[in-house]
Formats: sequence, structure tokens, C-alpha cells
Amino acid sequence: MSDQQFVWDPVTATGIGSLPGTSSAEAARVVAGELTDFIHVFELPARGPGSDIIGRTAALLSVVSVDLGLDTTPQGWRVAPGPGRAMARARSWVGEDLDALEEQSLNYSGPIKTQIAGPWTLAASIEMATGERILKDFGACRDITQALAEAVRVHIGDLHRRFGGPVVVQIDEPALPTVLAGAIGTASGLSSYRAVESGTAGAGLRVVLDAAKGAGANVGIHCCAKDVPVEMFVNAGAQFVSLDLLNGNCPDEQLGQLLESGIGLFAGSVPAVGKGAISNAEASRPVRAAIHRLGMSDPAWLAGVVITPTCGMAGADWEWVRTVYESCRAAGSVLRDDRVDGEEEGGEHGR
Repeated sequence: MSDQQFVWDPVTATGIGSLPGTSSAEAARVVAGELTDFIHVFELPARGPGSDIIGRTAALLSVVSVDLGLDTTPQGWRVAPGPGRAMARARSWVGEDLDALEEQSLNYSGPIKTQIAGPWTLAASIEMATGERILKDFGACRDITQALAEAVRVHIGDLHRRFGGPVVVQIDEPALPTVLAGAIGTASGLSSYRAVESGTAGAGLRVVLDAAKGAGANVGIHCCAKDVPVEMFVNAGAQFVSLDLLNGNCPDEQLGQLLESGIGLFAGSVPAVGKGAISNAEASRPVRAAIHRLGMSDPAWLAGVVITPTCGMAGADWEWVRTVYESCRAAGSVLRDDRVDGEEEGGEHGR
């Protein structure tokens, strides 16, 4: 186990990113009111293009590169010769969201997490003027990676000025496993772009990770797809990995490697969409079961664990969001005390 020091408390709770609705004021109230030890910058995709993770990240890119802009297409996003109205709208929403969260967090001194799209998800999602994805041109991939690194530095500086506490950067890479598999379709739909080699993909991630660390942030990678390349994330320098533990998208061997490397684990343990109540046992079960299977009985293994919902809270309602955040907090208490609903968890931690 490494001696990495985490800026969050053991088994605290935070969100993944997206939330329902269109009101930044309401989202800020819920985040600041429910996630009292680890707030996060929220995303409100229901507002339309520019509030999704690609549009928001492009807004940050357009701040550091005035020649870089995106415009909307029926399929998503395409490189444009300048920022344009879509980018102006996206930048306005980012500012509005940060203003609202800052207003609701005046006495808050804990960590704040922000989310950006990673370089490979951007490359797989954005079209060039030709209609092909940036992924087709490795020179363009390098350019957008470098621009993203600078945008991350600037964004971290803004968060430090606004909130004062530690900044945590979550790089979202949901498309990376598909990129590595060579399964992103071309514009014609008749073929796929060639697979990106793992060494090349890891080097691109490291550029952004190093930029975030250089700006004083803790930084990790979130991937909710199957076949999460945990080893690549660790080798690239991720200080935490965020994944969907509830639905088992990380094999025990890789999960054990992650924890033994002293890397933080943001464990998606509560469903993003649902109804009704969630017991403490249900909320804590994914992490409890994993550490029991792996034989990690020492509480020190929990030092870097953060409990989160799974992806997709934009599809929930506010009652469920509050229920989920409360359950994530309760799961942390269960794990710290190894108790479920007031009863001792049965038996020793077995191997």
C-alpha cells in the first residue's frame, strides 16, 4: 500500500456529475446541502447542447484557444472556426453553475470535484470539418490533448480562487474502451477507425493528468463502461479511479491491484435512477462485498474510498437525488463502523 495522502475523508460521499432539471440554483442547493464533506460541480444536460460533458469541456477549451470552437450537428458536435454562439452559451452555463455553487458554499472548506471529458472521449465524439471524428487524425488528437491540458490548468485556478479548498479533477473517459477496441465507426458507417494502442492512449492521459497535478489538483479517471483499463489509468498516474462497482464493471483482480497500489476508489454503489428507500445495507453492500472477497480486512484499505451513485442521475427526480446522496453518506458510516442498520456485519472479514 502506498503512503498517498487523500484530500477527502475516508469513505465520504460525492456525486458523479450530472443532475436533473435546468436550474443551477436548485442543483447547487442540493449539492451543498447533501454532500457536506465533498461537493462537486454539477452538469444539467436537460438544458440542451452545451450542458453535456462534451459541450462543457469544449467551453473550457474555448477559453484558452480563441480559434477553437465547436458547433452542434444532428449527431453531436463538430469543430468550428471560432467559438460561436454554442460555445458562448456553454461558457455562460459553466459560469452560472459555478456562481450558484459558490453562493451556496460560502462556509465550505472541503474538497470540490469537477468533471471534464478526457482526450480520447473528446476525440471519439467530435467531428472534424470533413465529418470524420478527430480520432482519425492522431495529430489532431495530440492538439486537442495539449489544449485540454491548458484548459484544465485554467479551470483548476478558477476553482481554487472561488472555493479555496482542495480541487479534485475527474477525467471522464466513457469512450476509451471502445477506442482501444477499434470499435468507433467512421462517417460512412462501413468501417471503424483503427484501434489506439494502449501506450499511446496512456501517454495522452498522462499529459492531462500531469497538467492537473501541476496546477495543484488531485486527479483521477472515471469510466462507467465495461472492460475498464485500470492498469493503464494507474500507469498514467491517476490518483483515483471512479467506476461502477454496483454493476461489477471491474474484475476483482483489477480492483485488488487498484487498492494495493494505494489509488483512491470512487465506488459507484447506489443506482442513479430509482424510487423508494435504500437501506444502509444496500448502499454499502458493493464495497463491503468487494473488500471481503479480496480479503482486505484492514480498515486502512478504505482510506481512499469515496461512495458515489452510478452514472446517469440526469434521468432521476430530485427526491431520488436527495435519497441517493443521503444513502451514499450513510454507506460511509456503515463502512467506517462495519455495521449494518445497527447490527454487526456477520462474521470476520474472510479471505
